[in-house]
Amino acid sequence: MLLSTVKQVWNKTCSRSLQFGTRYLDRLSLEADKSSRKRQHRNIHSSYQDPCQRLFNAIAVDSYILPHRHALDPKTETLIAVRGLFALILFDETGVIVDTIKFGSEKYASTEDLASGVELPSGSWHTVVALVPGSVLFEVKAGPFNPDQAKEVALWAPQEGSEEAALYLKNLQVIVQEDKR
Repeated sequence: MLLSTVKQVWNKTCSRSLQFGTRYLDRLSLEADKSSRKRQHRNIHSSYQDPCQRLFNAIAVDSYILPHRHALDPKTETLIAVRGLFALILFDETGVIVDTIKFGSEKYASTEDLASGVELPSGSWHTVVALVPGSVLFEVKAGPFNPDQAKEVALWAPQEGSEEAALYLKNLQVIVQEDKR
């Protein structure tokens, strides 16, 4: 009797371990390729109220993430490359690029001095660009998460889905590739 009670309590309070392997990342990348926005995220946390918000985000090379900042609900954001190669692009208040930081998985680390991830302060205007197909990053941010205050979008950048957005993304990719920092 006691053993069954302990098992019931254990099952209610402790969840099983989660595993994120090649098939998981492949499926997420495939979903991103098929989506209209060319990216797909998968939350690991169980609710927006969790104290630590964690998610995988598969981003295709042709995905345009509108530059934004997290100033309405200011929290530091950490991005770790699980697979692929990315560039974090930082802007000033008017949309001028002030820095580009490449980061990627170990597959790309031997070709240059490459970070595995980046951490950015809450008020930073930024976007992330995937530089190779199949790129997946892991995002971590303090919770709870309020979707009504998730991000403030840049009014100086083209809106997602517009014709200007595709050209803007191509220009960002060229700038990143030419950046020798």
